[in-house]
Amino acid sequence: MSFTENDRKLRSRSGKTFPNAGSPRFDSVAFQAAIAEALRRDFGGSTAAVKRVAKLVRANERGVRNWFEARNGPSGEHLVALMRHSPSVVEIVLTISDQLDLVRLKLVVDARERVLEILVALDAVVRRET
Repeated sequence: MSFTENDRKLRSRSGKTFPNAGSPRFDSVAFQAAIAEALRRDFGGSTAAVKRVAKLVRANERGVRNWFEARNGPSGEHLVALMRHSPSVVEIVLTISDQLDLVRLKLVVDARERVLEILVALDAVVRRET
């Protein structure tokens, strides 16, 4: 028995979707552009950066190049791997998911780490002078 043409369709023909109540509209194109910008910010835009990211997340270079060029976005597995190696990707994902408190907390922790690095460097300079 075959299905008729009058059967219910799973997707609308117009491709329109209903956004979640209260959430900002964020589509796949915006996601791809945001991930591409974050990758370029942390790794640069060179061919070497593409190769480095591909090696870090164990992904195909062509796929990673598509991420850098905002043609595609990473899958869930690769997104998690990117978040391990890229602070900018973490910030983008938290911002997209409307977790602004976590973004602020991350920025505070990052600033604290930088201050600690500076204090260690200052201590090393003071010890050399004495």
